[in-house]
Amino acid sequence: MAEFGRLVTIAFIFVPLSFVSIGGGSGIFAEMQRQAVDVQGWMSNREFVDLFAISRAAPGPGSLVAALVGWRAAGVLGALVAALCLYVPSSLLLYAVGLWWHREGQQRLRRAITTGLRPVAIGLIFAGGARVLEADGGGLLQIGTAALVTAVMLRWSNPYLMLSVTAGLYAGLVWTGFA
Repeated sequence: MAEFGRLVTIAFIFVPLSFVSIGGGSGIFAEMQRQAVDVQGWMSNREFVDLFAISRAAPGPGSLVAALVGWRAAGVLGALVAALCLYVPSSLLLYAVGLWWHREGQQRLRRAITTGLRPVAIGLIFAGGARVLEADGGGLLQIGTAALVTAVMLRWSNPYLMLSVTAGLYAGLVWTGFA
């Protein structure tokens, strides 16, 4: 059975992350990695990247990595605590805000909230991607691919074009012997 103190630590990490994750789990990957690897020492960077990859391959939200981090830290109970602490607080807050938003929300206040939160969300998503790339030991090829994908998506917002361009670039690098 997992030690009670570790379960409390998991809760203290994932409840605040829950409130930052509204709108998507991508914004919390950087802090989750920092807490699990750098602060708590529950795993190495490589192990975090592996768990991240498993969570991305599994069906469901990408934030399922939280349950895997909890499992790695404290077994099955750790996974349960991490998942509940990540999903329940933000769900309750979102429900309450949704009730207010549709009942009392003013157009001007709504616009101010969404305009103010947009750059925060973008920054958190970028930080999460950068942190996972760093934890994986991403080199010039990986950083270049991430930059190219970002540029293509900003310009054309077409995932098929993005996949074609990056696959073509990678094939060219393999063909020339750079990858």
